[in-house]
Amino acid sequence: MTRHLLDSSDLTPAEIGFLLDTGLEFKSRPQKLLEGRHLALLFEKPSLRTRVSFQVGMHHLGGETLYLAPEEVGLGDREAIKDVARVLARYVDVVAVRTFGQSIIEEYARFSDAPVVNALTDDQHPCQALADLLTLKERFGELSGRSLAFIGDGNNVCSSLIVTAASLGMHVRLASPDRYRPAEAVLEETEARADEQGGSFLLTADPEEAAAGADALYTDTWVSMGQEREAEQRRIDFVGYRLDQELVDRTAPDALIMHDLPAHRGEEITDAAMESPNSIIFDQAANRVWAQVAVVAFLLELVEVPSS
Repeated sequence: MTRHLLDSSDLTPAEIGFLLDTGLEFKSRPQKLLEGRHLALLFEKPSLRTRVSFQVGMHHLGGETLYLAPEEVGLGDREAIKDVARVLARYVDVVAVRTFGQSIIEEYARFSDAPVVNALTDDQHPCQALADLLTLKERFGELSGRSLAFIGDGNNVCSSLIVTAASLGMHVRLASPDRYRPAEAVLEETEARADEQGGSFLLTADPEEAAAGADALYTDTWVSMGQEREAEQRRIDFVGYRLDQELVDRTAPDALIMHDLPAHRGEEITDAAMESPNSIIFDQAANRVWAQVAVVAFLLELVEVPSS
């Protein structure tokens, strides 16, 4: 049966830990593990980091990529999703899909014999979460027992991040206005995984409560792609949720500052925080390369989780 990565909860805690270790191994010692393998990038949303990091990562490991722009495919418009999925699976080994609704990628995966990687949907961004935790692992080593606070919109990045971090036994805090929290299923999954792995999960509307003593402080844009009409209201609703020096002062000494980019300096994060010596924002971007090729190799069964 073909394995896909559509949602961060598709991965077990053991698999998440293995992917981080594998990504770091690839980073320290690139190998031609993906030679002769082809990845299709099927993108309906614009991208800088996702597209380039997949292409560079495949190249490092000997593979090749093919980029398909929205106008070239017309997914579900020019051609039925199930037809595109079955055709591409006969051309390439794996497909990374960057699209809108989660239902689109789920339908695609149902008809694809090639593994499908979620390269971003409105609901989930599992590759970003893996890169984020890989970056923290580089700095901290063991992540179990470390605390991570996310401040702001409970969007796709947040949803994937909190589930993934909880799976590693971290103490996860989320500060978000009530109406902008992740889906209830995501919150329940985060709570369950935190309990299972010896971590914890705090949900609050108070950014200072979430930030208190945290080892890492994370934020994201208040207005994601497709939400431009809500921009004015969102900027009002998120007053007080900016990642600034006052919030940083609430964290643990030398806490790391995180953002998945693109950032709106002066809005959800200050310029000073972006440029802080404790910022690992651009390391997160760089590590997309290694987290994603680890996922590709895993889904193609070129690497496997050691039996316990």
